[in-house]
Amino acid sequence: MMLKNKMTRLLCVLPLILALSACGQKEESHIIKVGATVGPHAQVVEAVAEEAAKQGLKVEVVTFSDYITPNAALADGSIDINSYQHQPFLDNYNNNNKAQLVSIGHSILMRMGIYSKKYHSLAELPDNAEITIPNDPTNSGRGLLLLADAKLITLKPNVDDKATVYDIIDNPKHLKFIEMDAAQLPRTLDDVAASVITMNYVMSSGLDPKKEGIYLEPKDTKLAVMVIATRAADKDKESYKKFVEIYHSQPIRDFIQKTFKGTIEPAF
Repeated sequence: MMLKNKMTRLLCVLPLILALSACGQKEESHIIKVGATVGPHAQVVEAVAEEAAKQGLKVEVVTFSDYITPNAALADGSIDINSYQHQPFLDNYNNNNKAQLVSIGHSILMRMGIYSKKYHSLAELPDNAEITIPNDPTNSGRGLLLLADAKLITLKPNVDDKATVYDIIDNPKHLKFIEMDAAQLPRTLDDVAASVITMNYVMSSGLDPKKEGIYLEPKDTKLAVMVIATRAADKDKESYKKFVEIYHSQPIRDFIQKTFKGTIEPAF
């Protein structure tokens, strides 16, 4: 009778042991799906995935061609992490969608800049010069903040990245601002004194920040620092922390420097 009871208990416990073992194996072999937009973000994450594989961490890169889907996919669990946005964009998504996505680390710097093919410094810009700026709400305000930071204009107190040209209260050089589609801005440099251009279009047009850039956003500007995001409930997962650690490692810093030569910089 005692032997029968022991056998019964063993048979009851065995499935539990097997289940726990299977869970452990599943956790160890889990593939981290990381979403990134096509271009620099995806390129860097691909490099991180290669480095992670050397350290036994499996990372699958999922690429996106728009700026909304990566957060939606993260929120619904289709991916585990994404890397493509700055903190204000993430906050805006959370507010508009009642989502709980959080930053778990910085990724890369994508600084907006003032570019010119005719002048080599801000001081050289003449009075009444024409300056082209982005016409979309987010980048237009960001561009005006950059111009204010460069001391070319003064904006109303406490305006943020939603600033418009109507918020300019001082323009000592009487600069003329022409709002255009952001993708077209690099092409205007042959005709205007300068242009305010985001880094993605700097790269696609072949501009060199060291040659044509006469003023770049400070490295601590919140709109220039991109973040690595996940769901709030998963922010303390060890495998996710390991991913960020690898992203911030020297091999990835070297990859960024070698690949982008100063257009894209580490934000860590």
